[in-house]
Amino acid sequence: MLELLTEKFGKALGRLRDTRKLGEKQINDILRDVRTALIEADVDYEVVKAFIKRVRERALKEDLQKSSSPQDSFLITIYEELVSTLGGQKQELKKGIVLFVGLQGTGKTTTIGKIANYLKEEGSKVAVSSTDVRRPAAMLQLQRLAEKIGVSYYSFEEGLTPLEIAKRASERAKREGVDYLLLDTAGRLHVDEELMEELKEIREAVKPSEVLYVADAMQGQSALGAARTFHELLTLTGVVLTKMDGDARGGVALSVKEALGVGVKFMGVGEKIEDIEPFYPDRVSQRILGLGDIQTLMEKAQKAMPEDEAQALALKVLKGEFDLEDLLKQLRFVKNMGPLDKLLGMLPGIGAQLKGFKIEEKKFKKTEAIILSMTKQERRNPKIINMSRKQRIAKGSGTSISDVNRVLKDYEEMKKFIKRFKGMKGVPQLPKLPFKI
Repeated sequence: MLELLTEKFGKALGRLRDTRKLGEKQINDILRDVRTALIEADVDYEVVKAFIKRVRERALKEDLQKSSSPQDSFLITIYEELVSTLGGQKQELKKGIVLFVGLQGTGKTTTIGKIANYLKEEGSKVAVSSTDVRRPAAMLQLQRLAEKIGVSYYSFEEGLTPLEIAKRASERAKREGVDYLLLDTAGRLHVDEELMEELKEIREAVKPSEVLYVADAMQGQSALGAARTFHELLTLTGVVLTKMDGDARGGVALSVKEALGVGVKFMGVGEKIEDIEPFYPDRVSQRILGLGDIQTLMEKAQKAMPEDEAQALALKVLKGEFDLEDLLKQLRFVKNMGPLDKLLGMLPGIGAQLKGFKIEEKKFKKTEAIILSMTKQERRNPKIINMSRKQRIAKGSGTSISDVNRVLKDYEEMKKFIKRFKGMKGVPQLPKLPFKI
């Protein structure tokens, strides 16, 4: 996510490492590169101009030379101004009716399903409905998503207008004590009077707590232009950015708050139903500056493995009782956290370096298949695995004997590492992982 912007910022801020003296000339040189990076990332020109002006004024006013580390102080200034540009604080979603608007093809219906799933996992009572009578397929898509994630879908008899559907859905949500009613609306390939009039009527009738514009992050400034039109006519309360995992330059994310006055509330980071994240300006700023995103990584880890399971596994490791069943749990734990390239991208200094590298995630599946082909006794005591057992395991997992030997060798190396770790005060070298970069 935002790899291009991270790469450009990395090059621009690389001057900091090579600069011993940080005077006005050096600051201007660095900010010239930062400005170029922002423009290439398709950030709104007025936003870029205001951002550079604020950073320069702060840097010169604070007299960085008085700081014990002028470079660090300058980096903190840039970070704080990035956070401010992105909205400052995380934008909470107000309970009530959430009206989703936007152009066709931005992933609006899928995004509603993702946010419904997210809110449900957070413990809220959620329902969804669609007023898109022109595209029955959109209604069916949302209904199937609702069934998949286990939330209510409000359907009504045919022949009703979008306004009538919105009113009935609103009344039903109130009767049933729903925390959030996510209301889908019709989209168009471009803004037209008929669409906007329909949306205005719905907004006035149901009085939503939120009006969210769904924008494709890959569309750059064209998405921002359409959002302005919707904002002028409907008064948006927030934006949801889709396809942030794609080749998005990040310009829309950095432009929305200052250009429209409303912040980004969610961002789509993949195709799966769980691939939606609240928008944290501080965390996104850290990613842009190559500082990683440890908070999100920790949250993913906590969701993937319950605390009691993690503690039980840690206890077994400390006792030296780590077996192949535990290795299988670890593999599934990492797999449940998401694609490896995304996870590694959240580590400080790693994201920008992953460009062009291929992560062999197939090894995970192969290792999992091999361990599952073993008996419970073999997983708990791998020493009993002789040649005939290896042949059976290889055949059962659709792999080769050399693949089985590799898994057993990796396991033994991990065991040696654990023993070494227990007896050392320092930090030993990490063991070989079951995947390669």
